[in-house]
Amino acid sequence: MADQMQWTNALSTRASLEAAISEVVEQAVGKLSTSSNLGIVFISSAFTSEYSRVLPLLREKLDVPVLIGCSGGGIVGTNNWGQAEELESQPALSLTLAYLPQVNIHPFHIVAEELPDLDSSPNAWMDLIGVPPSPTPQFILLSGNFSGGINDLLKGLDFAYPGCVTVGGQASSGGMGNPVALFYNDKLHTQGTVGVALSGNITLDTIVAQGCRPIGTPYQVSKCDRNIILELEEQVPLILLRDLIANLSESEQTLAQNSLFVGVAMDEFKQNLQQGDFLIRNILGVDPTAGAIAIGDYLRPGQRLQFHLRDAQTSAQDLEFLLNKYQQEQTSESSTIGALMFSCLGRGEGLYGKPNFDSELFQRYIKNIPLGGFFCGGEIGPVGGSTFLHGYTSVFAICRESDTSSK
Repeated sequence: MADQMQWTNALSTRASLEAAISEVVEQAVGKLSTSSNLGIVFISSAFTSEYSRVLPLLREKLDVPVLIGCSGGGIVGTNNWGQAEELESQPALSLTLAYLPQVNIHPFHIVAEELPDLDSSPNAWMDLIGVPPSPTPQFILLSGNFSGGINDLLKGLDFAYPGCVTVGGQASSGGMGNPVALFYNDKLHTQGTVGVALSGNITLDTIVAQGCRPIGTPYQVSKCDRNIILELEEQVPLILLRDLIANLSESEQTLAQNSLFVGVAMDEFKQNLQQGDFLIRNILGVDPTAGAIAIGDYLRPGQRLQFHLRDAQTSAQDLEFLLNKYQQEQTSESSTIGALMFSCLGRGEGLYGKPNFDSELFQRYIKNIPLGGFFCGGEIGPVGGSTFLHGYTSVFAICRESDTSSK
């Protein structure tokens, strides 16, 4: 009989770093029936001054061959009663331990200067990461604050590893100009990206909840310059937008003043676009004279887009829609063992007015699995077959044995 995958998470709210590490290690190790071969740690920015002590303290008590992690403005973990908690603006430490047999676990740390040119061959990216394209790896990435570098890295991984799944988030500091921490085995970094490539008998399913709903109808981009929309359906974009807003309800008009976004359709051929078919991007500004609109991504003529609104109710409905869809698609044989949550600092209690909203909703649909994670400065997850850095999003990575696991 083949070894079974195991996955657990432990959470501590102790204000003492030594006490918090002792608590999570004791609890997590105690829940596994064998030694772990992957550890993932998330620590709140309340411990900023003690980041350098985290790995030495962990190594005193924990023997795991691959360990990665980072700091977060908020921490997600599973308490002793099996309930997920989102701990914002307070001391917290979350430790995920996993035993993944028949899985090659390859850790790496990359800085922006090491990235190949985007015109490079797939081999250049494979040499950088250190894993072959087959079997297709699954990536967990935790990055510092070099957003240009992480975007290029995501494009490179998609290019060199077709069919790969990449999830993660940007480490966050909780503001105040504090540094972020990236943990990689025995080393503390403040820049670059740490990650693991998981190859073999493992699948990461993803739920990417961007928290928006479409308004109006889709438009085709007829003229643009990089990230600036010059014409939609051969008309002035700002005029179309003003007409659209004028026809909204009073509450939607109020929402549009601060929570208006653009969704870029990811499938060029899909006729009936629905919620979840779009990559959500910020509106960066408008040019009242030309009627142009600038957004937070490059466009090309022929792409379709639709304006979107975001609020707490929409965000909740979007996540529930995606969770329900995922649940319906799963077979009874699904061997789900654990999950990770990467949520935007702009979500959580500040958005919903109460704690633990996204994690509780997740556990309502996907029951009895440990959940760990953190609140990010940007969330990494796939939309429409490509991987992007998001904002205001909750990305869930659900780990299970592959459908093709050994029989």
